[in-house]
Amino acid sequence: MGNAAHRPDRQVFDRLKDIVGPRGYLDAPADIAPHLVEMRGLYHGATSLVLRPADTGEVAAIVGICAEARLPIVPQGGNTGLVGGGVPSEDGNNVVLALGRMNKIRKLDPDNFTLTAEAGCILAEIQNAADAADRLFPLSLGSQGTCQIGGNLSTNAGGVQVLRYGNMRELVLGIEAVLPDGRVWDGLRALRKDNTGYDLKQLFIGGEGTLGIVTAACLRLFPKPREIVTAFVGVADPAAAMRLFTRTRAATGDQVTAFELIPRIGVEFAARHQPGAADPLAQPYPFYALIELASSSPEPGLASVMEALLEAALEAAEILDGTIASSEAQRRALWLIREGIVEGQIREGGSIKHDVSVPVSAVAAFLDRATAAVEARLPGIRVVAFGHAGDGNIHFNLSQPIGADRGQYLARWAEFNDIVHGIAAGLGGSISAEHGIGRLKRQEITHFKSALELELMARIKAALDPLGIMNPGKTVPDLRGQ
Repeated sequence: MGNAAHRPDRQVFDRLKDIVGPRGYLDAPADIAPHLVEMRGLYHGATSLVLRPADTGEVAAIVGICAEARLPIVPQGGNTGLVGGGVPSEDGNNVVLALGRMNKIRKLDPDNFTLTAEAGCILAEIQNAADAADRLFPLSLGSQGTCQIGGNLSTNAGGVQVLRYGNMRELVLGIEAVLPDGRVWDGLRALRKDNTGYDLKQLFIGGEGTLGIVTAACLRLFPKPREIVTAFVGVADPAAAMRLFTRTRAATGDQVTAFELIPRIGVEFAARHQPGAADPLAQPYPFYALIELASSSPEPGLASVMEALLEAALEAAEILDGTIASSEAQRRALWLIREGIVEGQIREGGSIKHDVSVPVSAVAAFLDRATAAVEARLPGIRVVAFGHAGDGNIHFNLSQPIGADRGQYLARWAEFNDIVHGIAAGLGGSISAEHGIGRLKRQEITHFKSALELELMARIKAALDPLGIMNPGKTVPDLRGQ
């Protein structure tokens, strides 16, 4: 692969600034600063220039000049990623390409159930545009008020409704992308069937900007739900929760949109630190399931389906207690508990985080084994294991023991990675379910992917980006010396 370490002269920067104009770049340190860090504070990069192109033509021109100068490019959306994929390198030898000005919805076709949006569109704005057309765009994330659809695509984002609608890979029909040599590939096809060779868009979805820059996408829309029913139930252990999930799918089919597993400690964290969050049940239970059913049928009936489901589960001792939201305000209050776990972990000190997935049938076994292993390694560690149990994705996060030194605790991240990732892999799982690879797991995946998989990744990278200028140091491992 080519060498992307050539430091540009001032003339290159001037040419890049000329492309985007005075409103299209940042070069003052105070303006650049927010683009140099990520949400968890794990990485702090450097750059002399943030470019903010207004359209695909400007992106193509920028990439063309950078290819000529062998200047690395770091694409950046809302900068809400959790693995350092959008943070520039510490050496400052790069430009950051922030796509937030490319925020137009180019086309909304309700009859074809599609929406074509530029990469800088905020996810919530896409949701709102679909809603105004009596349609649903189902991707739902905690960061949806700031994350951008280009970043969602580049990381193959998941969220709370994957169970019914799938990841971003399943929500995209076509994309437009600028290739590493500056050429534009127009793959914005609004087709559900196009069997004409390799599905090239899938190279860029989940590619984290290492193969090119996604500038627009044609997204799938769905009928808007007319009825939503949400329940919050207490369960004895993960095995009971997963038996309940099996029952829920059998009883409701595609009507179940979310099945979230929440531990008792997660409820306590949310109640302590999330304003408005409170335990909705009369007494505490070891685990909880947050279940949501939705239907686009104009005929109501989901409430009775949920009631019958929970009655049968209670008789089978799969649940110990539960409540069904009777209003939108109550529904939001139940989801506030789930959302408050994230804020709660921040307030409770250092947190070593894992975004793993295993087959749904192995969720309970993973939780039991991983919990026992980390507690044996460090007595007092607080396991906060929660997430999208219905699709096998668990955020197996470890809050520091009460009173522990935060820095010393976080220094053991790799040690606990070995434990948790090893157990997940042993159950046929993945060490990254929905957060991506970025910098955080770039070398970690070399322990869990086969040599052939790693070789194929490197060969694809070299074929599309021979100069190595597209988001270097991310996603694709450095295999030298291995």
